[in-house]
Amino acid sequence: MTSTQRDEADTGEDKAAQPPHSEDNMTAASDDVSGGDAGDSADESSQADIAAEPADPMEALLQERDSLKDQLLRALAEVENMRRRTERELESARKYAHTGFARDLVGAIDNLARAISAAPAKDEAASAEAIDGLVTGLEMSWQEIQTTMERHGIRQISPKGEKFDYNLHQAMFEIPNGDVEPGTVVEVVQHGYVLHDRLLRPAMVGVSKAADPE
Repeated sequence: MTSTQRDEADTGEDKAAQPPHSEDNMTAASDDVSGGDAGDSADESSQADIAAEPADPMEALLQERDSLKDQLLRALAEVENMRRRTERELESARKYAHTGFARDLVGAIDNLARAISAAPAKDEAASAEAIDGLVTGLEMSWQEIQTTMERHGIRQISPKGEKFDYNLHQAMFEIPNGDVEPGTVVEVVQHGYVLHDRLLRPAMVGVSKAADPE
């Protein structure tokens, strides 16, 4: 055998001894490729997050300022709208607070007007029947007015025979009287009125005092 033939034989044996690529080697290779792709994706995500955030801290502060300013303006606008709505509601309440009382009073006024219209005219002779009808109509109207007032918390003060109370009464004069204690209301010049627990008008009264000795 020549030297050339021996070299070719040795080369063939080396190639035969060398094993083919195994499955483990192929899996490792694919893992390397996949790992490289995942790393590239993570790097791209990090770069996107960094790009979303302002690189300049001053820019971030300006964005936060604008956001807070917008929130403040919205809150101020809401407060202003609430204030205007409250003012309208209060004005409406003040304007129409007496609607119920006025509605009830209108009926009593109508009855009073009918009673007056039923009275005889000036040039007519007043018969007893006409006068009785007029008095009855006036009494009914007055009773209805009193009922309406009491329904809405308005009470008449008629303090005759009671002890004088400066919170509810106003003394107009004094009358010597030995039959009652001094300071007793003996005459009512004008009735007073209260609305629930608030005085509308004091009663004008005459108060007794000790009788002068003879």
